[in-house]
Amino acid sequence: MQNKPAQILIIDLGSQYTQIIRRSLRYLGFHSVIISDVGRPTIERPTSILKWVEENKPKCIILSGGSASVYDADAPKIPEEILTLGLPILGICYGMQWLAYVHDKNSIQKILESKSYGPVEIKIYGSQTSLLFRNLGEKLKAWSSHGDSVKYPPSGFSATATSQGGAVLEAMENVTKNFYAVQFHPEVEQTEDKNIILNNFVSNICGCKQDYDKKDVIEEIRENTRKALGDGTAIIGVSGGVDSTTLASILTPTLGDQLKAFMIDTGGMRKDEVERVKEITQKAEINLEVIDKYKEKFIQEIGKTIDAEEKRAAFRKVYGEVFKDVAKGYGATHMIQGTLATDLIESGSGSAGASAMIKTHHNVDLDLGLKEIMPLQDYFKFEVREMARLFNLNEILTARQPFPGPGLYLRVVGVPVTAELLEIVREADHRVAEILKKHGVYDKIAQSIVALLGVNSVGVKGDGRVYGYSLVVRTVETVDFMTVKGFYLSPAICEEIISTLVKHPKIVRVFFDWTSKPPATTEFE
Repeated sequence: MQNKPAQILIIDLGSQYTQIIRRSLRYLGFHSVIISDVGRPTIERPTSILKWVEENKPKCIILSGGSASVYDADAPKIPEEILTLGLPILGICYGMQWLAYVHDKNSIQKILESKSYGPVEIKIYGSQTSLLFRNLGEKLKAWSSHGDSVKYPPSGFSATATSQGGAVLEAMENVTKNFYAVQFHPEVEQTEDKNIILNNFVSNICGCKQDYDKKDVIEEIRENTRKALGDGTAIIGVSGGVDSTTLASILTPTLGDQLKAFMIDTGGMRKDEVERVKEITQKAEINLEVIDKYKEKFIQEIGKTIDAEEKRAAFRKVYGEVFKDVAKGYGATHMIQGTLATDLIESGSGSAGASAMIKTHHNVDLDLGLKEIMPLQDYFKFEVREMARLFNLNEILTARQPFPGPGLYLRVVGVPVTAELLEIVREADHRVAEILKKHGVYDKIAQSIVALLGVNSVGVKGDGRVYGYSLVVRTVETVDFMTVKGFYLSPAICEEIISTLVKHPKIVRVFFDWTSKPPATTEFE
């Protein structure tokens, strides 16, 4: 979306975290561009990496991680000519393995002891002398996610960090050629370096100057959307969540009558959500139409299966039908989506590079006969919240917790969705939110999820034996939702939640889930 020339080139090699590298650089004040020879080309990802480098002359290159092995026949192909360009290179995870492999094909090992998924403690050698690790101590808590490892530094490289008592090589560098590599992921928030590693690379090693100002973002979104829409008419679905509401607020003054905003009451909304959305959009001066005639169809179609992907597909199908009907009524030529980088990455969309599909998203790669515009596709949730604040939107919007597009349909797990079960979850979600707000922790939690587990278990109520459902409460904290960690509630809060929720005659148990992502995802489905 940016129109400025990029100083930093990120080569996407199939990592779920590639967009987070770009996000971290934006946070530090640097504009970067992601390109790839893997996946379909776009304006920002032409078919030839070398051609792009020749035309744009970046100051450095970052190689992302990826799920492949460098020795696989279908591994991402990086032109080895980038090693002769005289540009500093930072390899991350797969990028480190590739740098080692092209210099010494025997340097890669694939053994159980070398696999690492999750937190790891890094020991840094020469933290006072290595430009990459300057201003860090001798130990660093980092996030690791790799199957292969580098056995030893190839000729010309030296080891700069290890883990597991020196058994796993975590970083290496060739100062003469300005090649640096780390096995862990410095871009994610679980690596506790406060972005020092990336900043050291782009600032101290590459000599990049800060060229990104978040105050320019809103005008860039408006300008690029206006250009993409031309003389057409666009529809935008507004859920009342941060993403779609912020986007509609940004675009309404620019597009005027060319933008038609509507809300679909799917039947899976939070308690009193429709009225709340009306209130928010009125304050944001968005002219909103509420469409509620499809609720029964959503329940009917989604209730045919308990498989998570099939449920998402069913929601997506009905969602698409509604969009088509609305578009026809307005004579629309385009649809504008509040789709974020996270959605594209988890969907394995070509728009996000070459990452693997984690789950289907209802608002990604739709084929409705309309031209699709996704102005927020490069951004993450916390960045959109910043846009809302810059746009002076009411805090009632910017402080809201995220809510999935399919809504409560994803929170009835293992049993067919019915109107009755949706109502149980809706009321439980409302009660939990009230308790969290009462104890002053709601705003500290990135997202709270209350789900119904569709497996009956035995309980005792009124001195009688009963079989009923279980509810699970999941609270997490995160910056970008690409990785999350559990937000642990106090025993007092847990006790109040349990005593409140089991008052429902069909609920006999309450569980709490604080599993990190990965291995879990934020939602259950």
